Amino acid sequence: MKKIIFLLSAIIIFTDLNCSIYKSIVNVSRLKFKIGIVDNFSLNGVSLEGKTSVKDFSPFEVLKLTSAFANRSFPVSFLINVEAKNPNDGTGGYPKQDIALQSLPWSLYIDNKETISGNINNPVSIPGTGEITNIPIRVDIDLMKFFKDKDYDQLLNLVLALSGEKNHSSKIILYAQPSVSTSIGEITYPGKLKIISKEFTN
Repeated sequence: MKKIIFLLSAIIIFTDLNCSIYKSIVNVSRLKFKIGIVDNFSLNGVSLEGKTSVKDFSPFEVLKLTSAFANRSFPVSFLINVEAKNPNDGTGGYPKQDIALQSLPWSLYIDNKETISGNINNPVSIPGTGEITNIPIRVDIDLMKFFKDKDYDQLLNLVLALSGEKNHSSKIILYAQPSVSTSIGEITYPGKLKIISKEFTN
């Protein structure tokens, strides 16, 4: 009789554990990402704010940019604001769960070309409220290394296209593989997510 009670208790514990694991995995899988505002653009130290064409640059700024290009360099800096949404607020049949994003190794694609990669510097807490949590990613890249086939005008127009699409650039894509910590331990996504602007991905 004692063996039967012990076996039943073990089954119940194992079932509860499996249920807890399943719920955690389901909740994590509902975490969503998208690219929000992309801003703070500068090209070789020249701010691109308010610039939409070559005519918007001063003679001194043009000199800085053409000199950089002549030296086989076209360094661009900007900020990608990745938006994360955790819908696990305790409604809709899903338990409330805050999620801690431990790492977000990413690869940046510009105009469908793979460029640099990186990761977040610190873990990010994404509360189960359904509200957006912003994850800023600073990008510093020399476009000349990846677009050697483009001339000066083509490169400049590419940068202006990146910075001028109402702060939501369709030419920027992140492929990322999140790792999150949960009550059952750290969970890493089995594959990479394609994170784009204007719509959430999970």
